[in-house]
Amino acid sequence: MSRRTGSVLPVHITLAAGAALVLVPVIWTVAAGFRTQISLLMGDVLFTPIGSNFAEVLWSKTSDFLLNYRNSIIVGIVSTVLCVVIATLAAFSLNRMRWPAWTVHLFLAWTMIFHMIPPVALASAWFTMARAVGLENTFTGLILAHATLNLPMAIWLMAVFVRDVPKELEEAAIMDGADTPHILWHVILPLITPGLAATSILTFIFSWNEFAVALTLTMKQTATVPVAIAKFAQDFEIQYTQMAASAALAMVPAILVLLVAQRYIVKGLTQGAVK
Repeated sequence: MSRRTGSVLPVHITLAAGAALVLVPVIWTVAAGFRTQISLLMGDVLFTPIGSNFAEVLWSKTSDFLLNYRNSIIVGIVSTVLCVVIATLAAFSLNRMRWPAWTVHLFLAWTMIFHMIPPVALASAWFTMARAVGLENTFTGLILAHATLNLPMAIWLMAVFVRDVPKELEEAAIMDGADTPHILWHVILPLITPGLAATSILTFIFSWNEFAVALTLTMKQTATVPVAIAKFAQDFEIQYTQMAASAALAMVPAILVLLVAQRYIVKGLTQGAVK
């Protein structure tokens, strides 16, 4: 064995072990969706795949999973757009406007502290406020809550990308007579496209997976996918196989988004917007 092979082998083993830790639970969950309840509870290694669990989740008269799927898509997309737009404007203001340094640091510190608060700790307060203004059990209330939850992360990410844009480009645009909206739209945004994509993808995935706030602010008509999955755990029975089938279906949007835009995530998170 060469010296190079000996040095690379532990790295490959570590990466393989890390991949197994991530993939094995996913594979097990997807496989459980194709099993019967008895087979799953008995722990059979070999089983005959069935599709009835997916059919029950999707097409049963008592299932609202497709409605929940639509709700999650609406809430995820709208809250992501709202969050990214606000975060981009905030990042531009923090990095380009003449704010005192202590103001910028205090604002970023507050966003970090807020992001560390568990969402479930805020759910009851949000429900009270939403009910007071008539936004309980509405998409608007949940969209605003998800945008608020993800805004600190989005601001931190977009602040890095905007900061990496050379100020010389903006100065040149000012010399040509461009005002602030034109600079933001025609100079900044084209350069931070990878950052916008990475932030949007992460925000959408976090919104898609959020459970505690969605459970508190929604009912049957506006419930999202995580809430729908939790409903398979009933008082006298836990429908493990149908829960696994719905969880497998819930993975599809996130996987598709990651496959389509993975190069933006890597570029945006590792290199910034501008080299």
